[in-house]
Amino acid sequence: MYENDVDIKRIDGSILPVLVLKNRISNDLIERYANLFLTLNDFPCAAQIHTVDHVVIDSFLSRVLIERFEQKTQAVFETLDQTKGNWDETFYRFLSRNFGFKVNALPFELLAKAIPQQILGKHKDNTQQIEALVFGAAGFLNDRFEEEYPGLLKNEFQFLRGKYHIKPIEVTNWKFMRMRPQNFPTIRLAQFAALISRSNHLFSKIMEIKDLVALRSLFENLPVNVYWQSHYHFKKTSEGASTQLGKSSVDNILLNTVALFLFAYGKHTGTQVYISRAIRLLESLPAEKNAITDKFVEAGINIDKAFSSQAVLQLKKQYCDKKKCLSCAIGIKILKQIR
Repeated sequence: MYENDVDIKRIDGSILPVLVLKNRISNDLIERYANLFLTLNDFPCAAQIHTVDHVVIDSFLSRVLIERFEQKTQAVFETLDQTKGNWDETFYRFLSRNFGFKVNALPFELLAKAIPQQILGKHKDNTQQIEALVFGAAGFLNDRFEEEYPGLLKNEFQFLRGKYHIKPIEVTNWKFMRMRPQNFPTIRLAQFAALISRSNHLFSKIMEIKDLVALRSLFENLPVNVYWQSHYHFKKTSEGASTQLGKSSVDNILLNTVALFLFAYGKHTGTQVYISRAIRLLESLPAEKNAITDKFVEAGINIDKAFSSQAVLQLKKQYCDKKKCLSCAIGIKILKQIR
C-alpha cells in the first residue's frame, strides 16, 4: 500500500507485514498522475499529449484500432450464429443497419429481419417487386394512394406479403424529424432497394474486390426509381430531389460495414489477407470528423485517415473516459517524462 496508516492483524494477533510505497515513488510522479485525473480537459492528457513522440502514439493507436475491430467482430459472430453461418445474410443485416446511419439504424435492422435476403434474392430480376418488399415491410404501403407508382407497389406487396408471411414493422419506427430531406428514411429505403436490385449477394462481390474505387462504385449511381427524383415521401412532391448516396455516406458504409466484415471474415477463417485488406481500406478512407476527433486534433494529434479516427474513438472510449492512463502507452510515457 502507499502509506501504512493502520496495522492489519492476523487471526492470531500478529501484525501483517506491509510494503510501504510512499518513500519508493517520487513525488513528481505522484503529482503527474494526480494532474491527469484532475484535468478539466476533454481527455486527461490533452495538455501533454503533444510532447509524446509520434512513434509511441502511432504504435498505440494501431493497437487500439485492432482492439476496436476485435470487439466489433463479436457482434458479427453473434449474428453469424443466428444465421447458422450464413455470411451473406449476416452482411445484409449489418449493411441494412448501416443504411439507417445513427437515426434510423434500428428500424433498418428490423426491416432486414422482416425480409431476409433469401426472399429478396428470389425477386432479384424484378426491381418493382424488390421495391414493394422493401417499402411494404417498412410499413409505408398501408395508406391509400392516388399516384400510380405507390399504388403498384402496394398491390405487389399485398400478394408478396401473403406468400412469404411478412409482418411489416410499425411505420412509426422511422424518424424524419430534424433531418435533411435527402436523408429521409424513404430516400434511404429507395437507395437500399436499388442496391439490392443491382447487387444481390453483395458480400461475395466485396470479398473479391480489392480496389477502393471499385468498392465505392458498388454504392454509387444506384438505379433509384425516377419517382424519387420528385418526391421525398409518398404523397409529398418536391423539386430536384437527390436520389444518390453522397460520398461521405458511401465512405461511412465502407468503414463501418465493409472494413468490419473483411476483418471479421479474416479472424473467423484465420486468413490474414482479409485482415490486411481491412486495414488498408481504413488507411485509404478519409478520417471521420466529429467532436471527439476535433479535440485530439486540437491537442496535436494528426488524424488524416479513417484508421486514425477509428483508433482515437477507441482510445477515448476505452482508456480516456475510464481514466485507464496506466494501461495506455501514451499515458505511461507522459508519467515517465522528467521535468
